Amino acid sequence: MTNSSITETQTFASGEVILYPGVPGPRDALYRVRRGLVRIQLVDEEGNALTLRFVGEGEFFNEEAFTGAERHYFAEALTPTTVEALDPRGLSTKDLEALNLSLVAALQQTYRRIERLVSQRLKNRIAAALLEFAKTPLAKKDEAGRTVVHLTHDELASAVGSVRETVTKVVGELAREGLIKSGYGKITLLNPKKLGRLAAERE
Repeated sequence: MTNSSITETQTFASGEVILYPGVPGPRDALYRVRRGLVRIQLVDEEGNALTLRFVGEGEFFNEEAFTGAERHYFAEALTPTTVEALDPRGLSTKDLEALNLSLVAALQQTYRRIERLVSQRLKNRIAAALLEFAKTPLAKKDEAGRTVVHLTHDELASAVGSVRETVTKVVGELAREGLIKSGYGKITLLNPKKLGRLAAERE
């Protein structure tokens, strides 16, 4: 795709950090995901992580490049990822429109996460998160046509605002109920409909 706003294209391996916390420099770029999935995550001094949002194909991150405000998060590639670096001072009209839509989607994602944290039990939040992951590049189909989400319990815990030990217990409960099958670094969705009902429940 030819676009004068794009200054370069960069590729990152799964697990590679794209951006670290810090103050953006005057030449910092705005990034758009061309392929893959990026996690925006806070990590405290004790190593506890909290996922703020996920950035999918066509969506943007590092909006701090516009203002120079300090960046407090890490941006990490969750899958093999290709991003486009754009000059925030020279965006085309088309890119500005796409950025606006991306920001609206990011706000909606944030609102959903806040709502779930205050109104749902962990079990419900995990069900909702698994269904969201099922729509990302982390998900593949197995030979039986079932959706398999490739992520660790640590990554799931970060996504739902909990810790691995507690998430592992709830994942085990969901497995015993026949909703999922948990393996090393992957979770198979056995009953998406029941997971959907669980994800919609509020306290």
